[in-house]
Amino acid sequence: MDFNVKKLASDAGVFFSRAVQFTEEKLGQAEKTELDAHFENLLARADCTKNWTEKILRQTEVLLQPNPSARVEEFLYEKLDRKVPSRVTNGELLAQYMTEAANDFGPGTPYGKTLIKVGETQRRLGAAERDFIHSASINFLTPLRNFLEGDWRTISKERRILQNRRLDLDACKARLKKAKAAEAKAALWSDEVEKAEHELRLTQTEFDRQAEVTRLLLEGISSTHVNHLRCLHEFVESQTNYYAHCYQYMLDLQKQLGSSKGEIFSGTFVGNAESTSPPPAATSPPAVAAATLPAVPTIPVVPTIVGVPNTVAESVLNPNEVKPPASGTRKARVLYDYEAADSTELALLADEMITVYSLPGMDPDWLIGERGNQKGKVPVTYLELLS
Repeated sequence: MDFNVKKLASDAGVFFSRAVQFTEEKLGQAEKTELDAHFENLLARADCTKNWTEKILRQTEVLLQPNPSARVEEFLYEKLDRKVPSRVTNGELLAQYMTEAANDFGPGTPYGKTLIKVGETQRRLGAAERDFIHSASINFLTPLRNFLEGDWRTISKERRILQNRRLDLDACKARLKKAKAAEAKAALWSDEVEKAEHELRLTQTEFDRQAEVTRLLLEGISSTHVNHLRCLHEFVESQTNYYAHCYQYMLDLQKQLGSSKGEIFSGTFVGNAESTSPPPAATSPPAVAAATLPAVPTIPVVPTIVGVPNTVAESVLNPNEVKPPASGTRKARVLYDYEAADSTELALLADEMITVYSLPGMDPDWLIGERGNQKGKVPVTYLELLS
């Protein structure tokens, strides 16, 4: 019992001594032991690393999960050491709604078919997003959190100990200075000087030891940078793969929709092909189709040329046999890269210029494109027709 009381009294005395020293330093009434320039640079570098790591971590979390409520929920699950429940991505939810809508409208209708195609693409986009989030969380966010919750906490703890050792050292220096000043006035204070010198030697040793421990931890920040650099490369690789998959999925969808647009122009929105009564001549197309479908630029139609078949099926089989008209061709700029599906099509590169024209009976979504000696079918949706 007496031992505990003495220990509490000693701790209280040390705390009071540190508080007095700290206050006098702030008021400019006491001297302060300064760390060397290299040590100060290590401290500043560590603080900078911690601050920017926190900002990058928080903003990456926002990038991967924009919903703040969902982020709070994931944080609570993590702190409770429980598995975060699987959450449907926005793309997967949109795919579900589109598929259900297609079943209600009729999966065999043009609108229903398109909803199914777009919904499937949205599902693939959602799955790609899920994989990206999972990969980024493991390879990038987790190492950043481990640094803040592990290494940085250790560094902060040792820095606090070093600060206390420094206050103890400066307090001993102040006591020694007062003892020497009193010794000059009376020889009775010689014991106080000897005691103060002994305490100063002890506190100096403890301070030097703690300074070395803290310095080694601060120098380890260089290894932290190397580790975070590797994680950053993995994050960029994951993000690149994610966007590459998204781009490919959208290209595939664009090709599917481009090949089916001919059905819309041929009148599938107006009525069923089995209907025996033709629509009135004055009937205008539905507002939905007019609002949804992009305007197709007018392309001059090449007059029938002797030896050139008039049907689409015959004309597109041998595009190299097609001769350009004397007039009626147009220039077009390619908007996206396009890979030819077969020998009748012309591969395209984004931003290049080609010459295009149409043939009698051609699908309105396709044109004949020429680039030098190369010739083949090209999709209208990949072109910007120039006047």
